[in-house]
Amino acid sequence: MTYRVVTHLQQEAVSVSHACRVLQVSRSGYYAHRRARPSARSLQEQTHVKAAFAASGASYGSRRVMHALREQGLKIGRYRVRTLMRQAGLRTNWKRKFVSTTDSRHTLPVAENVLDRQFDVAEPNRAWVSDITYSTPSQRSPPVWG
Repeated sequence: MTYRVVTHLQQEAVSVSHACRVLQVSRSGYYAHRRARPSARSLQEQTHVKAAFAASGASYGSRRVMHALREQGLKIGRYRVRTLMRQAGLRTNWKRKFVSTTDSRHTLPVAENVLDRQFDVAEPNRAWVSDITYSTPSQRSPPVWG
């Protein structure tokens, strides 16, 4: 994390030697970090994490991916899985549960259809139409006062 700060400061026209001195890290360590390539183990972990996530249908979070990888015999921690998922841009897709908001099987009276789809009227202001959306008390939300 400190090396990222050094890189950011360098982009802000601060010298590497000054930034390293302030953050108390060695310049050689900073340059070695820049040259470093991901290890074979890290690449293997990334591949396994992506495969487990894809096999879940993009629905597993870091905990479930970790358990899936442990079942495969790969020893990896949850926070490591979380880091790899974040680096790969893997985010779960939540599927919303369908909620039925209409109850047609009620015992309440139904208003008569007086207009009966005869929308052509002889003069204005003779036929008024409205629609009432009804919900049960458990589905009602509290009133919003504005």
